[in-house]
Amino acid sequence: MTASPESKAEGRWRMLALLCLAVVLSFSTWFSANAIAPELKRAWSLSEGSAAWLTNGVQIGFVVGALSASLFNLPDLIRMNRLMAGSALLAGLSNAVMLLEPGPAGAVFCRMVTGFALAGVYPPALKLVSTWFVSGRGLALAGVIGAITAGSSLPHLFRGMSSAVDWHAVVALSSGASLIGAVVFLLFTREGPYPFGKALFDPHQIGRVLKDRNLLLVNGGYLGHMWELYAMWAWLLAYLTAALADGGTGISSEASLLTFVAVASGVVGCFAGGILSDRFGRTATTAGLMIVSGACALTIGFVFDGPFWLLTLVVVVWGISIIGDSAQFSAAVTELADRSYIGTALSLQMGMGFALTIFMIWLMPHLAELLGGWRWTFVLLAVGPIFGAVSMLILRGRPDAVRLAGGRR
Repeated sequence: MTASPESKAEGRWRMLALLCLAVVLSFSTWFSANAIAPELKRAWSLSEGSAAWLTNGVQIGFVVGALSASLFNLPDLIRMNRLMAGSALLAGLSNAVMLLEPGPAGAVFCRMVTGFALAGVYPPALKLVSTWFVSGRGLALAGVIGAITAGSSLPHLFRGMSSAVDWHAVVALSSGASLIGAVVFLLFTREGPYPFGKALFDPHQIGRVLKDRNLLLVNGGYLGHMWELYAMWAWLLAYLTAALADGGTGISSEASLLTFVAVASGVVGCFAGGILSDRFGRTATTAGLMIVSGACALTIGFVFDGPFWLLTLVVVVWGISIIGDSAQFSAAVTELADRSYIGTALSLQMGMGFALTIFMIWLMPHLAELLGGWRWTFVLLAVGPIFGAVSMLILRGRPDAVRLAGGRR
């Protein structure tokens, strides 16, 4: 008698929990410099535009790392738990170099190495968890995206624990967390009984991907999502610091804690997005969440000067809705793309999305300077989710949309 998927993958939920723990710890290095940007600006006399490259360095490194890993098919050449352990180790060490105060140029280079290393954690983690789950894979993938979200928020928690916390401590804590994550990857995670097929990046197939109208619409949705996501994550602390200082109701630790709560609340959005997508469909869920997040971008300026509870409500709703649709764009690609170029389609989607974040992260402080402050700067972010929602609703009307989510458009 053939073993059921559940019996073959015994212990899969324990493996998911361990994998998510390691991902949370290693991704604490992603925004470690962003969380201490006010201190670094003072210590190194940086402008807002220069400070943006401390975040953009990670984005650039991640794009290069993700495309390189896919091009050379590293997850099939190196055991995934070893690849992720080595990558988490490199991320922790490169992040720790910040403690030596290498200056602006050296810090940006360290951030690029950190992003390059994290590209050896993110895609392999999604691939490894897929080897454990046939049924429940959507929920498992949402768990990994939620872990990435939670890990990205951790430096803000470290910074917000006390107004007296030195920026060196934030870097040390995030680096140490990543090193612990490397140990968890190496000793406690392994591939499951359902090997995942190769997903190679073939530059020669880019033209075929770009000519696929269904994928163009999915990527339109994804680019709208990415237009907003990392710019909000990167600059929410700056916005909240300005808002609380303007209202005279808070100090930097409160801004850091509220930023942590807003970003970390995205974990709820990840699971909600997976559940809603399976029940109501990919296009309905992604469009709905982008409409909510776009509305938050349009309204947050009106609550800049309080009341505090309303400001908190808006940023938390934004934090939930802005990430809840993320995994669904990749899922849509796997359901709509020709099997012969699905790897290229996924890699191209990720590469274009993160390349766009580099521009948006750079643009935001320049726009804030032009507008005389952060209050109305986030209005620009609404353009992305509006465009993305329209793209997904157009896709919903196409006949091929029935291939999404088992017939749920």
